[in-house]
Amino acid sequence: MKTETNRSMGYYGTGTHLFNDGWEFAKQPLFTSCEEVKQHPEVFVPVGLPHDWLIFQGTDLYENGTGWYRKRFVYRPGEDEIAFLRFEGVYMDSVIYVNGERAMEWKYGYSTFEVPLADRLKDGENEIMVSVNFQSPNSRWYSGAGIYRDVWLKVVKQTHLVSDGSYISVRPAGNGSWEMEISTEGIFRQKGEIRYTLTERESGKAMPLDEKGAGEFVVETRGQEGIQTITNTVAVPKVKCWSVEHPHLYDLKTELYLEGECVQAERDTIGFCTKEFRPDQGFLLNGSKVKLNGVCEHHDLGCLGAAYNHRAMERKLEKLKAMGVNALRLTHNMFAPDVMELADSMGFLVVSEAFDMWERPKNPYDYGRFFPEWYPKDVASWVRRDRNHPSLILWSIGNEIYDTHVSERGQEVTKDLMREVRIHDPRKNAEITIGSNYMPWENAQKCADLVKVAGYNYSEKYYDEHHKKHPDWIIYGSETASTVQSRGIYRFPYSQSVLADVDEQCSALGNSTTSWGAKSSEACVIAERDHAFSCGQFLWTGFDYIGEPTPYHTRNSYFGQLDTAGFPKDSYYIYQAEWTDYRKHPMVHLFPYWDFNEGQLIDVRVCSNAPLVELFMNGRSQGTFEIDHAHGSEKELSGHWQLPFEPGEITAKAYDEYGNEIASETRYSFGEAEKISVKPDRTVLKADGRDLAFLEISMEDRDGHPVENATSRVFVRVSGNGYLAGLDNGDSTDREEYKTISRRLFSGKLLAVVA
Repeated sequence: MKTETNRSMGYYGTGTHLFNDGWEFAKQPLFTSCEEVKQHPEVFVPVGLPHDWLIFQGTDLYENGTGWYRKRFVYRPGEDEIAFLRFEGVYMDSVIYVNGERAMEWKYGYSTFEVPLADRLKDGENEIMVSVNFQSPNSRWYSGAGIYRDVWLKVVKQTHLVSDGSYISVRPAGNGSWEMEISTEGIFRQKGEIRYTLTERESGKAMPLDEKGAGEFVVETRGQEGIQTITNTVAVPKVKCWSVEHPHLYDLKTELYLEGECVQAERDTIGFCTKEFRPDQGFLLNGSKVKLNGVCEHHDLGCLGAAYNHRAMERKLEKLKAMGVNALRLTHNMFAPDVMELADSMGFLVVSEAFDMWERPKNPYDYGRFFPEWYPKDVASWVRRDRNHPSLILWSIGNEIYDTHVSERGQEVTKDLMREVRIHDPRKNAEITIGSNYMPWENAQKCADLVKVAGYNYSEKYYDEHHKKHPDWIIYGSETASTVQSRGIYRFPYSQSVLADVDEQCSALGNSTTSWGAKSSEACVIAERDHAFSCGQFLWTGFDYIGEPTPYHTRNSYFGQLDTAGFPKDSYYIYQAEWTDYRKHPMVHLFPYWDFNEGQLIDVRVCSNAPLVELFMNGRSQGTFEIDHAHGSEKELSGHWQLPFEPGEITAKAYDEYGNEIASETRYSFGEAEKISVKPDRTVLKADGRDLAFLEISMEDRDGHPVENATSRVFVRVSGNGYLAGLDNGDSTDREEYKTISRRLFSGKLLAVVA
């Protein structure tokens, strides 16, 4: 057993060790060399990883610079041991130095890579230095900068299992049994054994790996040089299937034994399910049609920036799950590996995307500079790392790739990328796709004809024509919506479209749309609902994200159904009404808030997943509205009233088909803010330096009613062992710092993140 004391003395032992502590950081002018920064050791300050240096300068999120990281540690090599340094993500153009010598470079900011440390580490104190060049513009959205994901020190024997060398595929074998094909890569310089065990995650129950009930499958290895691949098929009887409603998981443990001792153990998440795409039916999971009610997501975490945090991402996915989302398109790059684990355990289907550009760049300093030389390495890293996850359904090799439109060269690159994916996923654990906004044109259609699973960005109007013209294509909306809204901001009347205004906000009433996007949230629902052959759609986006602030030049986007702080906008509930079942989770939502000038004519909207809603003002019924979810038009999916404002309250009630009230919501007129309300999502944190609490701060009037348009400034102080990790109000126009002690509320809310 390796204790923390042992590690501090340098005795790590075989295994994979989190390597996030003890780092120092120095922000320097762009292209500052290793020699130059070593002349000024005093510039380094302690930091913890993951670390995004740009989020600490909220008024200048795209400043050019080179970030230097340094870690000194004691290492005592064990007998016959070698080590690797594993980076889950460094943005971008990084170089790693070990004890003063250049060990490796890695260009792409999103893919995982390993640095071999054999013959580079010495017995005693060692120094790792990492340079990260951030040269702007290099992205269409906020990327962050630095070592923004976890780092691991991996120690193995000379005879070892290769990283990401497990490749597992499952298929039904009849009578409730499944076949599991396991390929294991390793360098086996001496004879040994590989032992496989399968455990049900929820119960901890060991599963039999053959019809005779054996709980362990053993394979002998031969001693020889080079990488060997050992492939076997085992039978697994009576397992529970993985689905979005019931994401049953199993853990496959692969152990390497040498001379009777376990020297290495690796774990893979397994879910038993079938995934199939059919041109006339769309997507089938376990033989049943499942519409992909999806969202696109960028990787930033609001006031935490790009620095990855498990709890922050889990909170995001919890809110999306409650909305009715069952699928994620990870745009437009590889995410942290933990996101795939979360998707597995929470029941999301994933389109994993690699690139936003190929050979033709979209920004002067983006990955297009490196693509021709580096894409095989990045595809290998991407596919090998994530190919076993049950949540994975598609490998997306590109988004809105100009190369596919401008010339036939795009078809050649499409074939190259497809070939690279299939080198590492030959058994097709996932199909290959492209998300394209060029589908009306010939060259892009030729690329779509190669992958056969065609993603359409804002091109639903071509579905019928292309389905008839290409009956072998699988069609889905890789990007839809792009409606814009600011939480809690309303422009009247609802009938008048308003995209831009002097306050640089967009109306959340449902009347702010872009030229290329959908007419409304309801139009997105209907376009997908009425095309049975389409697999589904991915809204742009689930959450607002930093950068790309259409239609203004502010800080955040306006596209999300939730803002960057994670507070839902009204459109969130419109989709929830169509993507959830009132028999399981009845809901009703009315908007806007209820505090205007007396007599002012106010558009009041009500959405619900129930078949009937009724609106009350100060106890008086304003009438009912029947919602035809299956066949209704754009104006028939939510109730709409115009009422002259009078102080008091409005209430929406939802009824089932028998007239029983199953949900209600009330909004009150409010006075001046007199009391601060704080609602934490949890009151106890794990003392691991990684857990977080999210506190919703709002204002109440003297009667306890929420002041829904409050803009009060709040100061936040954390005492005890915790600290304030960031403040976010979701206001795209607010350029105040994220890492500060005070912010203004926006539309009555502020988020404080405590670690």
